[in-house]
Amino acid sequence: MPSFEDQRPLLIGVAYRILGSVADAEDVVQEAWLRWSGVDEATVDDPKAYLIRVTSRLAIDRLQWAKSRRESYVGPWLPEPIATEPDVAEHAELAESVELALLLVLETLSPLERAVFVLREAFDLPFSEIAEIIGRAEPATRQLARRAREHVRERRPRFDVDREERRRITERFVNASVNGDIDGLIELFASEVTMVSDGGGKARAALRAITGAGNVSRWLVSVTTPAGMASFMASIGMAGIADLSLGMTTLNNAPAMVVSAGGRVITVVSLLVSDGKIDTIYLIANPEKIAHLEPA
Repeated sequence: MPSFEDQRPLLIGVAYRILGSVADAEDVVQEAWLRWSGVDEATVDDPKAYLIRVTSRLAIDRLQWAKSRRESYVGPWLPEPIATEPDVAEHAELAESVELALLLVLETLSPLERAVFVLREAFDLPFSEIAEIIGRAEPATRQLARRAREHVRERRPRFDVDREERRRITERFVNASVNGDIDGLIELFASEVTMVSDGGGKARAALRAITGAGNVSRWLVSVTTPAGMASFMASIGMAGIADLSLGMTTLNNAPAMVVSAGGRVITVVSLLVSDGKIDTIYLIANPEKIAHLEPA
């Protein structure tokens, strides 16, 4: 019989997609383990299904609490980035279900709608099992799924899924940013490019989304000047540390830029690319959201 540890990656995947938070997902899975440790395994016909059920219910409960907490969040809220393999072996729906753009759309669903969407669309659970997990009749569960799918389809941004193109454009974005090349950045941007930066009140970041190629490029260049970087480092309690390094990695099934200093990640940048232009920039600098990442 598979052990709990064998199922842990799957359970983290379920909880993370429902919650959009690595820390919350790990807490939920730890609580699921505590509950599992008190169960007579001989009485459980399907441990995997049992653990998914317990984890999903705990994640729904945690999400209801987290939503109220996120309402008072300082500035824009973005999901916590999670490391994923560049050649992910999961099927397409499972891989795409951790994209930051989709996780942001899922934030606009109710906790039950989000759980049903994740369990059905990403993990392909039958409606009968999902209905048991959320404590609803199967027809009501199907209705929740239909409503969630329509909501996601209407709001999910369109972007290119060619990983190599996104990586090339991300590399050009990095070079233009660190060299203060405003014209180079503007050339990469769609005219209505939007930058969403998440500092959570714990790191220097824009408190509102910035739109427009000129506005976004000027803001980016301002924070990469010596004075701008010094201000940012001071905001995260790392004043005087100058050993900055840039690297590329794969986060949330997409190429991402990782800025590190003092042996820890201090900023993550992920781009959405559409028609060869950068359409959206996600910049995550809240130390609590990126402390679990390894420098690239």
